[in-house]
Amino acid sequence: MNWNSHEFLWLDWVIIAVGILAITWAVWRSIQKDKKLQQGANSEDYLFGKGEPWYIIGAAIFAANIGSEHLVGLAGTGAKAGVGMAHWEMQGWMILILGWLFVPFYQLLNNKMGKIITMPDFLKYRYTPATGSWLSIITLIAYVLTKVSVTAFTGGIFMESLLGLPFWYGAIGLIVLTGIFTVLGGMKGVMTLSAIQTPILILGSFLVLFLGLAALGGGSIAEGWTAMLDYSKTLNDGHGTNHMFHFNTGDPLYDDYPGFWVFIGASIIGFWYWCTDQHIVQRVLGQRKGESNDVVMKRARRGSIAAGYFKLLPVFMFLIPGMVAAALAARPDSGFTLDNPDTAFGSMVKFVLPAGVKGIVTIGFISALVASLAAFFNSCATLFTEDFYKPKFKKKSEATYVLVGRVATIVVVILGIVWIPVMMSLGSLYDYLQGIQSLLAPAMVAVFALGIFSKKITPKAGEAGMIVGFAIGMLRLLTNIFTETGAKAMTGWCWENTAWFWQTNWLIFEIWLLVFIMALMVAVSFFAPKPTAQQIEAITFTGDYKALIKQSWNKWDVIASLGVVALCALFYAYFW
Repeated sequence: MNWNSHEFLWLDWVIIAVGILAITWAVWRSIQKDKKLQQGANSEDYLFGKGEPWYIIGAAIFAANIGSEHLVGLAGTGAKAGVGMAHWEMQGWMILILGWLFVPFYQLLNNKMGKIITMPDFLKYRYTPATGSWLSIITLIAYVLTKVSVTAFTGGIFMESLLGLPFWYGAIGLIVLTGIFTVLGGMKGVMTLSAIQTPILILGSFLVLFLGLAALGGGSIAEGWTAMLDYSKTLNDGHGTNHMFHFNTGDPLYDDYPGFWVFIGASIIGFWYWCTDQHIVQRVLGQRKGESNDVVMKRARRGSIAAGYFKLLPVFMFLIPGMVAAALAARPDSGFTLDNPDTAFGSMVKFVLPAGVKGIVTIGFISALVASLAAFFNSCATLFTEDFYKPKFKKKSEATYVLVGRVATIVVVILGIVWIPVMMSLGSLYDYLQGIQSLLAPAMVAVFALGIFSKKITPKAGEAGMIVGFAIGMLRLLTNIFTETGAKAMTGWCWENTAWFWQTNWLIFEIWLLVFIMALMVAVSFFAPKPTAQQIEAITFTGDYKALIKQSWNKWDVIASLGVVALCALFYAYFW
């Protein structure tokens, strides 16, 4: 047997089959054990899980973030554009904001409301019921159009490049498999799978990185790193792809990563995703009965800190291997070919990993795809059950609420499959994904940030900010579709006089949209009724909030958090 074969051998297929069966058994056993402890189905345990150890929370946050868009899109972007996309990945510092700032607010609101909240619950409490309902609707639409569909689409590409499966077999198979897993496993299944696949995914990806660098450097990892950087400096019309900031307007990548604007724009999206997105926040809201606030907070914060360290890894796990793949493909004597940048990571797995190891690593990748997609499915089920079904049917049994969550998951699966062909016709997938996020994030960030940091923002101001921000974002999306994101011009007096709206760089537009929404909310607050004392007592910086913070941390939490910030800063300094 040729252990260095660049294709999957029978040994790899056997390992994949046995590994999938073993993981299925481990997840099933964990679920059955948990059911015995529950003594019956419980909707909150199904949707949120119970209080897991901090390291499991950190692994679950990390796993929920890692999807096929990383395996395909991030590696492909690395092959095409270098480290520019690292702005969206080097955000471990942003997860610290979730753990240190937002989790205490959410936890105090849990105590006030007597239940685990969803993000729409938060907005209903702080603003108006309509504000929370709009968030639920927007989030569900965003999950179907971007999360589920994008993950399935890029999963199909990954399965095709790695396993040779036809695209639709891989895409639909991934959605159906994940749908079944989510329906049967709930949050406990997602948490268990995350704990299993995270170490496999990390070790496997770093194997690809180190072996790829060794192949590029003639057996030396250090020389491979130098060769990769030297090659990246020759790309992009001589401007290079080895730096994160592109300040020269003549740089072909300036429109994608415009100067320092890219850091601000990426941070806005990061703030929305890491601090207010249901499928991330949901990982830190679980708790055991009878636990004190400080114990829950301590576990949630330490889980967030652990996730902050995990979040430093994807750039090295996926983006840089994409850069290595591009450098290898540029060498005719390497034997490595790369026809499509989006197949970079799958091609690297087949090329550099020995027989048997390919199978083990592939198990981790498949588990990562399922865990990430399952997290989206589970969050959709949570939003629908908690924000639409329960308020209308308050006296149903717990088993009924679990069933409704499962049916909602199935609906999301079907919608995700139906949307894939439409999405395939809309151009570059990764540009489409980031473009959608840049249009949704400003309204979310403005409403959540002002709702917490200001007691003077009124309920109607939050509602107006959410609705108007979403409407403007969707209008810009329509112009993006008509003009291929500003590449084509629209004629006519109306369009020519509003070119600033549809031609402005997408990241700069995102920043100004955020400023506009915040200004709108301040203006509306001058004329709308003030929030009640109840609406702001548990959400702004109260004495209870400060006391909860002080009781739940020690010096090691601070030191560990500063470590995340320092590592992020060092990365920026190296690839400036």
